[in-house]
Amino acid sequence: MIDHRLLEYLESFLTPRRLDLYKKVLSKRTNHFTVAIEDVYQLHNTSAVIRSCDVFGIQNVHVIEEVNRKRIDREIAMGAQKWVDVNRYPTTRECLRELKKNGYQIVATTPHDVSMALTDFDITKPSAFFFGREQQGLSEVVLEEADCRLHIPMVGFTESLNISVSAAIILQHVTSELRKTSIDWKLSEEEMLEKRFDWTKKVLKSHEQIIARYEQNK
Repeated sequence: MIDHRLLEYLESFLTPRRLDLYKKVLSKRTNHFTVAIEDVYQLHNTSAVIRSCDVFGIQNVHVIEEVNRKRIDREIAMGAQKWVDVNRYPTTRECLRELKKNGYQIVATTPHDVSMALTDFDITKPSAFFFGREQQGLSEVVLEEADCRLHIPMVGFTESLNISVSAAIILQHVTSELRKTSIDWKLSEEEMLEKRFDWTKKVLKSHEQIIARYEQNK
């Protein structure tokens, strides 16, 4: 539970412009959709997907590191890792279990199988979009556990897109369609307060001292 007075105290160290920006961005954030990245090899691809999540308002991204352990490329992510919650998993099954427990349908993105076209996708269900390795694609574990499979319609000679491009196209489509509906897709008030608290601490280098001073003066 957020201490509202502490949050107000911390936010007093922010400029009004930054605080307004936080509130504006959070009003467009969602957990109705989320993204999972399975053992992507190229570091810049993982970072670029996280950046797309931030751009299109996805608050949580899930990074599976069963084969390839990664750090986030700060230059490519452009600071997005500060604003998006990055959840890490040692195995694909653990990630699948957690997402299913939280009520998400598992959506496997694949260009090589009989699958649903992006334009036909039902946006009403909370969904976790899985993206796989550059060459191999998603593992059999994800394909077997998936509730549905999804592809981006293409008409050229090329059979597939770079993972970061695919993620951007899918997220742009589903989030823009979602915002046209009456679905309750936004973060709850408590979730917004929690993110304001988290983001404020991240930009205040001396937040620990500020909080300690607040506790002393209560």
